[in-house]
Amino acid sequence: MSGETRTIRVTINGRDYERTIAPNLLLSDFIRHEAELTGTHVGCEHGVCGACTILHDGRPARSCLMLAVQANGARLETIESLANGEALHPLQTAFWEKHGLQCGYCTPGILMTMKAFLAETPKPSEAQIREALSGNLCRCTGYQQIVEAVRHAAALLRGEAS
Repeated sequence: MSGETRTIRVTINGRDYERTIAPNLLLSDFIRHEAELTGTHVGCEHGVCGACTILHDGRPARSCLMLAVQANGARLETIESLANGEALHPLQTAFWEKHGLQCGYCTPGILMTMKAFLAETPKPSEAQIREALSGNLCRCTGYQQIVEAVRHAAALLRGEAS
């Protein structure tokens, strides 16, 4: 098996990538080292913390639990996809305005999880937000400001806040 390679093609944040890689390369490592998108963080490497969460064909996925070859042909979105140049995504704006982050290590995974969640649940309750956040660990906060930031982001996305 040593020396074996596979060629994969993926679209990350609208850009096409084709690489020949080892079949055991983790998707998180592909994103960080092959695509050079370092916003996706690797925390526990067991899929527990959620720091490596990306969107895989629009759905949250733990990139540390997937092999890059499993993403062949997929459309991936990372934290780098949220801002449009200097214009922040409403989630980013809300986290900034409501102090929804501290050290920031978990933030990319939380934002990607919440992007998918808010697309499906545009007017979430606090309980729904907390349940959706339950797969993302933050060691710095008590989650209250994160919940407030997500609620504010939902309002921004609905055009109900400025």
